[in-house]
Amino acid sequence: MTLSKDTRNLCKGLAFLSPWLLGFAVFTAAPLALAIYLSLCYFSLSRNGGNSAAIFRGLANYRELFHDALFWQVLRTSLLYSAMALPAGMLMSLAVAILLNSKVIGQSVFRTMVFLPSLVPSVASAVLWMWLFNQKLGLINNFLGHFGIAGPGWISDATWVLPAFALMSLWGIGNTIVIYLAGLQDVPRELYEAAELDGAGPLSRMWNVTLPMISPVIFFNLVMAIIGVLQVFDVPYVMTNGGPAHASYFFTSYLFDKAMKYQEFGYASAMAMVQFALVLLLTGIAFWTSRKWVHYR
Repeated sequence: MTLSKDTRNLCKGLAFLSPWLLGFAVFTAAPLALAIYLSLCYFSLSRNGGNSAAIFRGLANYRELFHDALFWQVLRTSLLYSAMALPAGMLMSLAVAILLNSKVIGQSVFRTMVFLPSLVPSVASAVLWMWLFNQKLGLINNFLGHFGIAGPGWISDATWVLPAFALMSLWGIGNTIVIYLAGLQDVPRELYEAAELDGAGPLSRMWNVTLPMISPVIFFNLVMAIIGVLQVFDVPYVMTNGGPAHASYFFTSYLFDKAMKYQEFGYASAMAMVQFALVLLLTGIAFWTSRKWVHYR
């Protein structure tokens, strides 16, 4: 049987895509399907005496979740942290990218300095910031002390621990800055020249030229930031391990403990599905609102 040209081209395309398709099926689609199934099962090695059989129980795990006070606390903590860290990171990275896009002496050096912190491993960053946030010996409180300000216990006070982590999140905005820089350099210079001829000042050019032209880049960074802030785990786990008084006990930390510490894999899978649904919801809202403020050429 002779295949048509279109069929042959399709087969060639699928052959080239097969490594990615196979990797997606094995490492993404299959684990996701398994997590969805386990979220509907009773699967706890610690309570079953090592029995690895998953017992189907429908939506029982989800019902337990919604009656779990700690679940609602960690969800609130994660959302509160996201409300602080996400806008701060978006605004700071955009502002720094605009500054680094200016023609100044040593521009490449400044860009390298800003990007380097994002390359530091998260555990090393956590150890560094534990020292910076130290209430008695930390550099931040010592600096504030020169102005007569008694610095708080940044990671030992339940009131300040989330703002401290939000402040620390600005340490790793180098990747976002690089993406913004790429978008800024793609803005046609003639648009700025036309705006200047019309008498537009720097702020007017920023609002009417720069931001609309890079709005797709802003939207991309927003979606990536939503996914990132809702999955924060390693740094808080190393620095405070949920304390003080569960004030820095994030959603992913609770999920990790349920799965790895208590081995309640069915319950942890249900938590993962709730987290996945929350990310989809917030990302969907971002896509829905993007029709009003994202402008494509």
